[in-house]
Amino acid sequence: MEMRKKKLPIGVENFEELRKEDFYYIDKTGLIAELLHNWGAVNLFTRPRRFGKTLNMSMLEHFFSLNGDKSIFDGLEISKETALIEEYMGKYPVVFISLKGIDALNFKTAFEKAVLVVKRAVSKAYYLLESDALNEQDKENYRKLLDDNMSEAVFCDSLRVLSELLEKHHGTKVILLIDEYDVPLAKAHANGYYDQMVSLIRGLLGEALKTNNSLKLAVLTGCLRISKESIFTGLNNLKVLTVADERFDEYFGFADKEVKDLLAYYGVMDHYESVKRWYDGYQFGNVEVYCPWDVLNHCDRIRISPDVQPENYWINTSSNDAVRRFIEESANATTKREIERLVAGEVITKEIRQELTYAEIYQSIDNIWSLLFTTGYLTQRGKAEGRQMKLAIPNLEIRDIYVTQIMEFFKENVREDGEMLNRFCDALQNEDAENVEKIFTEYLRRTISIRDTAVRTEMKENFYHGILLGILGVKNRWGVSSNREMGEGYADILAEPDTGDMGIIIEVKYAHDGDLEGACKEALKQIEYTKYEDDLEDDGVENILKYGIACYKKRCRVVLAHR
Repeated sequence: MEMRKKKLPIGVENFEELRKEDFYYIDKTGLIAELLHNWGAVNLFTRPRRFGKTLNMSMLEHFFSLNGDKSIFDGLEISKETALIEEYMGKYPVVFISLKGIDALNFKTAFEKAVLVVKRAVSKAYYLLESDALNEQDKENYRKLLDDNMSEAVFCDSLRVLSELLEKHHGTKVILLIDEYDVPLAKAHANGYYDQMVSLIRGLLGEALKTNNSLKLAVLTGCLRISKESIFTGLNNLKVLTVADERFDEYFGFADKEVKDLLAYYGVMDHYESVKRWYDGYQFGNVEVYCPWDVLNHCDRIRISPDVQPENYWINTSSNDAVRRFIEESANATTKREIERLVAGEVITKEIRQELTYAEIYQSIDNIWSLLFTTGYLTQRGKAEGRQMKLAIPNLEIRDIYVTQIMEFFKENVREDGEMLNRFCDALQNEDAENVEKIFTEYLRRTISIRDTAVRTEMKENFYHGILLGILGVKNRWGVSSNREMGEGYADILAEPDTGDMGIIIEVKYAHDGDLEGACKEALKQIEYTKYEDDLEDDGVENILKYGIACYKKRCRVVLAHR
């Protein structure tokens, strides 16, 4: 009888729950030791979304915190560090807040949410009201932190005041953990109250981290490293640990060996190659890592149905704004070529600015490159030389996001080219293969082409097929259908102009060897086997045109079948 396997911790962000409820855990407790050995009073970790930041913060909370069951660390990496355990484990009051939920359309609501977040942390220390170590004034100060209508001034001072009261009561300094510190800033930037939010967060963090004599250690996480001037003014003891940093590089994300062990444990090792191609490829410091969110989600699915194809688990979890804005820059010929090279799997060297403010993010194409790097849509390859970094798309999953956004962008732009596209459709109707070819070639030259040696021929055909459907879509009174959608294996497109007496059948082929003529013949041969023709004839449509279109990179050839 097979032993029951551990559960996969998808979306589990509470370390204690993960350890007690028999979830599979990839041991990252070495982070604790490294944090304590390389002492920095205030540490900021910036990593892309979905790389296990919150779980690591929860692990720190449970390690240091005065209460809670410490047996959850038994048998883990950190348990070997007896001296550290003796000195630090279970010895500190911990304040842990997450700013992830501070998402609102205006500042007033955002501030109310921020107050609730602080109040939740404050109310955990309710025992302070009974404390003999605190005098009446202290208790009065504590009560102020529970007030729904606290002022911005009281709010900004809240974490510092709470730390002082905790130190007074416990006789020991405080550990402060702030998760996702930049989410409120991102939301404020998107909704137009950025300056107010910057001054609020700057106030809160300044008091909590800079003028706080009760602070033992602080750890913050976020996606972006926001420049010092805007948030961390005058914080001299801040240690910033970004994706480019070699310290702590293995504690976020899964290493290759960890993924192999995981797949072996669940008996799905035969999926290793596809998991690697789809979800690996990030480089943090010197270590190559997989995105944990994807590996766990995919592993969970292949356990149950082994023939499931890899898919995009990222696309729904974070907004792909940065990629969209990047692709919108493709009107610039250089950027367009660079996007094409990235999608084709090449490496591009750029100067990266790690410190940005939200106001600057989309101001220049250079900043967008930096943003794509910090948010995980691009990763580094090899060693950086100064600020020059070799950048690449990490894996097939992220490449899929680019391709999707390129097609979206293409569809939006099609609408603006009405005149040229109408000429294309007229040429199709008038049996003018030469002009169909000319206009389609011109169009291919202008769009971002998706070429990639690693991708199968039928995927390449999909791209051209998608472009044709996009162009025909401008004729909203035409009937346009495609066998690809019906899954019949033939990728023809059927267009029926609104005259009602004509059917146009098109077959697209990718000429992988550059032989456009041969591919056109192949396409026309394939049309002979379609069902479309019979259906049209049954409907009494006598005028049937058949086009074979062959594409290779940005060239194409169009042939009309003889009748």
